[in-house]
Amino acid sequence: MLYHLFEYLEQAYNFPGAGLFRYLSFRSAMSFLLAFFIGIFYGKKIIYLLKKQQIGETVRDLGLQGQKEKEGTPTMGGIIIIIATLIPVLLFTDLTNIYIQLLIITILWMGAIGFIDDYIKVIKKDKGGLRGKFKVLGQLVLGIFMGIVIFYHPDITIRTENRHIPASERTLKNTFGPPKKSLETTLPILTNNTFNYSWLLPKKLRSYEWLLLLLTIGIVTFIVTGVSNATNLTDGIDGLAAGTSAVVVSALALLAWISGNIIFTDYLNIMFIPGVGEISVFLSAFTGAILAFLWYNAFPAYVFMGDTGSLTIGAVIALIAIFIRKELLLPLLAGIFVAETLSVIIQTRYFKYTKRKYGQGKRVFKMAPLHHHFQKLGLHENKIVVRFWIVSILLAVASIALLKVR
Repeated sequence: MLYHLFEYLEQAYNFPGAGLFRYLSFRSAMSFLLAFFIGIFYGKKIIYLLKKQQIGETVRDLGLQGQKEKEGTPTMGGIIIIIATLIPVLLFTDLTNIYIQLLIITILWMGAIGFIDDYIKVIKKDKGGLRGKFKVLGQLVLGIFMGIVIFYHPDITIRTENRHIPASERTLKNTFGPPKKSLETTLPILTNNTFNYSWLLPKKLRSYEWLLLLLTIGIVTFIVTGVSNATNLTDGIDGLAAGTSAVVVSALALLAWISGNIIFTDYLNIMFIPGVGEISVFLSAFTGAILAFLWYNAFPAYVFMGDTGSLTIGAVIALIAIFIRKELLLPLLAGIFVAETLSVIIQTRYFKYTKRKYGQGKRVFKMAPLHHHFQKLGLHENKIVVRFWIVSILLAVASIALLKVR
């Protein structure tokens, strides 16, 4: 809203200082600061309100040290992240930008699904929460909707390098071709650095629009569902999901800014995505909100994010990676989430296999997800969390470095 107000003031009255709002760097900084201070100030009030309403976590006894002390800690803290993100986004972003509109829809939709799940667990005292099939249904609806919009919306385009123009004749204007609809994405390490999802179809079928639409929907839905659930699995000990998410989101903010900047995309020889730079303002607010939540969620936690936060964070990360055509970087960038998910899959599959073969189930890990395995080994949860943060930072740096690796 402020962005549009100052844009009008500059154009109509040449208002002093209004031009600042044209710069992504200024609006990103303001969004980050405002989100952080909203989260800090109102987070305390929300935690007090949750305690007053006795909206506390019911801890399942897993035999972990310090576990029972967490009983009664307020949950649904993801509300802090959502509120602290939305206010700066509404104030500082270009609300006509399709990517911002889709991200606002995402944060509200997944926040609502997570809230319903937490409400059933805490208020209705049903430990199972929202049934898994309804969670997946909500993620599927989001994935289908986003897939359709990505496929058809005229503003969701890319501009690729004009390779037929000799290097000596290139200028900034003619380096990239005109905007085009495409299923291309960034494929790290390879020379041309691109992969077209249509190549997954036989050549004879690539001209069928409905098949390409189904392919788009399937890919988007798979990534959104996978990352959302992976983030949910990571939310197991104080500060783990929030800290690792803040690192991933910060890296995505940088990648979004680069992908929407024609100078840097030219320098790095990657696809230019018109309009996607605006996402960096959203992500700055999102990062500030997550860090404000982490202020209260760090050990010992005063509040848990619950599914309200974890499902929302995962869906936002997935969709932004898709928007900036860097989703194939997620296994590296979000490596902590991947490791946590794989530990659960491996543990479950191996237990079932050994039980079927030997009559008694065996385990690969002492407990899954992975962070509980380290707890069982005797490491304090604070040490586990900080080390996971460090690994997450290393993975983020490696992901950004891959932009120049061919």
